[in-house]
Amino acid sequence: MTVKVVQNQKELGDAYSVRKIVFVEEQNVPLEEEIDQYEDEATHFVMYLDDAPIGAGRFRIVDGFGKVERICVTKEARKTGAGKAIMKKIEDHASEKGLHKLKLNAQTHAIPFYAGLGYEVVSEEFLDAGIPHKTMVKEI
Repeated sequence: MTVKVVQNQKELGDAYSVRKIVFVEEQNVPLEEEIDQYEDEATHFVMYLDDAPIGAGRFRIVDGFGKVERICVTKEARKTGAGKAIMKKIEDHASEKGLHKLKLNAQTHAIPFYAGLGYEVVSEEFLDAGIPHKTMVKEI
């Protein structure tokens, strides 16, 4: 498994394809909500197993925080360490940018995953695309 910072249109298309499979097809998030106005300002990440895209995520700087967004792994690649590898690559990227605080909005079922990586819940539950979430933060 390899996690890459997206460098070209093919890699970006691969990241979008994983996001569409996970969020649009599996979780019924409308495509117009999944692909949003922040795509051009974000740094995108894609994970490959051999040449097949199996994970993705994106990162933005918002209000002095590194904001981790759109973390997803295909069904077949879950519970293999793929999500942790994507998160490590994004956290390393944030460190390189001189950021010390990360924030993300976790789907409530994924809170144990992020808690295991050192993130702490800092909000009440809220809906995003009809899915329950909580905001989590981590100092790096």
